[in-house]
Amino acid sequence: MNGASIRGISWVTGTRRVTNEDLVAEFGTWTAKKISSKTGVSVRWLATGETTSQLSARAGEAFFAEHPGVSRESIDMLVLCTETPDYLLPATACVVHRLLGLRKTCGAFDYNLGCSGYCYGLALCKGFITSGLARRVLLVTCDLVTRHINPRDKATRPIFGDAATVTLVEESAADHLPFLSFGTDGSGADALIIPAGGTACPRSESTGVETANRFGNVSCAENLFMDGRRVLDFGVTEVPASLSALLAASGESFESVDLIVFHQATRLMLETLRDSMSIPPEKFVIDLEDTGNTVSSTIPLALARAVRAGRLKPGMKVLLSGFGVGFSWSSALVHWDEEAK
Repeated sequence: MNGASIRGISWVTGTRRVTNEDLVAEFGTWTAKKISSKTGVSVRWLATGETTSQLSARAGEAFFAEHPGVSRESIDMLVLCTETPDYLLPATACVVHRLLGLRKTCGAFDYNLGCSGYCYGLALCKGFITSGLARRVLLVTCDLVTRHINPRDKATRPIFGDAATVTLVEESAADHLPFLSFGTDGSGADALIIPAGGTACPRSESTGVETANRFGNVSCAENLFMDGRRVLDFGVTEVPASLSALLAASGESFESVDLIVFHQATRLMLETLRDSMSIPPEKFVIDLEDTGNTVSSTIPLALARAVRAGRLKPGMKVLLSGFGVGFSWSSALVHWDEEAK
């Protein structure tokens, strides 16, 4: 059976730079150092004036510019992970397909996942390839979640930024994506949610009414709501168990893998998970200081930057894990391959 391999990742961010000092100037009650210590973020970039399809296409153009040997005509499928589509319909992937000028026989579709979405996407790409339906698949991640955060929600605004990534997954003689795992706990669906705007709660005059919680954070039903304590408790419970099972199935361990890249949620979440599993710090990636939490893009963005920094090289074994909205989680063991030229 043919295998699948990651052959390159490109990424872009929004163009509006927001620093901790900018947030302090707005909210007044914090210091830049306090924001950084709690979140691990000093700078985030917002895609002001851009749509999900436009930011995704910008990442796609960056990919083709950085990998000139990969032609647009060679792409068989485009898969887009997003929670912030351009429209209710059509699929935003179709718009990205048009903007990138891909051939008509190239399939394109969206799937709606957030922080766990990248490893799910790798599984989708692998499925198309190993079934013989595709040889080259573009996996796109893009979430403009900052559009759905209330400007006066000082608990959530410092965490998130906007970005898009493009990963080329292609057919290979050996399987470089040998182990993937997934999990869901739908009882946590209300812990990380935008309540209004779908069929369960259509937008109305009442959904736009703002209220303040006991900490002074303002939001309405049309804004992102996050129960930080429940999300943290979920992460430290489910992620270690999921990774233990995947490592047991693969015969690997935290000691035998070369690099470990989790969803870049916050520094607190990452350090809590790392310490709870006794992961060697030198193998563990924390990389959100100048981007923020970019939702489905955090893992591929961190991988691309690790390659650029020389920290990730062909032949290395990489352990990935994403977790969040749903609750949902997914993990992958990746054998890192040569980048397409």
